[in-house]
Amino acid sequence: MREKSGVLLTILIGALLSGACGNQESVPASVAELEAVPIKQAEDGNGVLPEGQNWEKGSLGTVDEASESSGGNSASNVAFGGMEENITSNGASGSGEGNRTSNEAPGSSKGNDTSNRTSGSSAGNGVPNGTSENSGQNGFAGTASGDNGQVLPAGGQAEGGVLASGENLNAAGGGTLPAGELQPEEVKITISVAGDVTLGNYIGQGYEISFRQTYDKGAGDSYFFENVVDIFSEDDLTLVNLEGPLTRSEDFREGQTYCISGDPEYVNILTAGSVEAVSMANNHRLDYKEQGTADTVEALEGAGILYAYDNNYCMYETGGIRIGIVSVNEVGQGAGVEKYLQDGIVQLREDGADLVFACCHWGIEREYYPEDYQESLGKKCIDWGYDLVIGHHPHVLQGIEEYQGKYIIYSLGNFCFGANRNPPDKDTMIFQQTFTFRDGEKQEDKDIRVIPCSVSSVTSRNDYKPTPAEGEEAQRILDKINEYSRDFGVEFDSDGYLSQ
Repeated sequence: MREKSGVLLTILIGALLSGACGNQESVPASVAELEAVPIKQAEDGNGVLPEGQNWEKGSLGTVDEASESSGGNSASNVAFGGMEENITSNGASGSGEGNRTSNEAPGSSKGNDTSNRTSGSSAGNGVPNGTSENSGQNGFAGTASGDNGQVLPAGGQAEGGVLASGENLNAAGGGTLPAGELQPEEVKITISVAGDVTLGNYIGQGYEISFRQTYDKGAGDSYFFENVVDIFSEDDLTLVNLEGPLTRSEDFREGQTYCISGDPEYVNILTAGSVEAVSMANNHRLDYKEQGTADTVEALEGAGILYAYDNNYCMYETGGIRIGIVSVNEVGQGAGVEKYLQDGIVQLREDGADLVFACCHWGIEREYYPEDYQESLGKKCIDWGYDLVIGHHPHVLQGIEEYQGKYIIYSLGNFCFGANRNPPDKDTMIFQQTFTFRDGEKQEDKDIRVIPCSVSSVTSRNDYKPTPAEGEEAQRILDKINEYSRDFGVEFDSDGYLSQ
């Protein structure tokens, strides 16, 4: 299981917004004892494979590197054909530059980071003196010295050949780059987004088979997300809509139909579920007035979870990529949210955001198709420069639209929803998108998947445990998403991947 190691950045907008975003320390990388397996060399020592010989599948070596330099370079273990790839990013051995280690799983939807490093000496690093080692996307690696080199696809075979002095083979093994040049650095970032998460009950809701009773009976923090945590722990950022404050305040808002709250310690459910960020701008944030919001912010900050609402804009950094989040409540503020959206993206881009997401609480409850203003506002967000628009509030699924090469999710539906003990429509989904950057530039790709789910692991009631659907049930939900998305020109295949 991959341990996420993103860095949280706080954007403070005005004196009232001081401390608005949660701070989270980077998770330090730990490197286990590395067992060196030498890279197999050609028999004649010059990089040429004797005629008729190939590298054996699965025999690719492990580069075992431990640097003692003052720069604090991390050890690097690149295991090909296996389940993990630990890569040291952007450092120079023997220099004063520190390195950050990222842990990736080859073959997963998130892809693999590319790492470039230069060996200053052959001691303790497993590569020849002066060698540049490029550990690339999807388990491909190339080594090139001044005299020879070999590109080795993970688990596959490489053809023999000689590299000219100073040349480097590209990671796919298909040709050469000009002398002295390295392949572009590629970083893939996968985000997962899910719908309404209500950790608690509303006033007047019965206690029997409620969220609170489930928790009180000892379900534990990990119970609620245990069927999706494997998905969330493998991505780079998980974002949900937190609907309802985490507070013990009893000063609720008069006139609100449903006043929702949960205990502050319920925040640990999000942590146990590998959720890094929440949107908070919705029609229940103020159910317990500003005290409820303050208590929620305190709980989130204590757990290291990022949050955003109104003009509290936040940023998350992972793999060297900065992701900005803006969250607005169109249900309560109408077109007034446009100022938050426009100001937010300007501020976040100025602060170096590579990606910016708009979380919009909008639409009409229990309606399966977006209203006109949802469509209009979603397109405005893309025109303003947002990379993804994420919608919620209707409590049911709505379609997904492609616009200008970017995507608008009109409604993700409920997810872990304590405010209804047995919703008639339990269909939901996890939306995943992988963004690719080469040398820091975002690429225009469409690596998107939806994972059909139910809000409950049982059909008879809500057990508050969102669960991926399987078989015919999964196909039924996918067909439903496709039906709602058809007019927008979007369709997903039987595995949930975007049809190109």
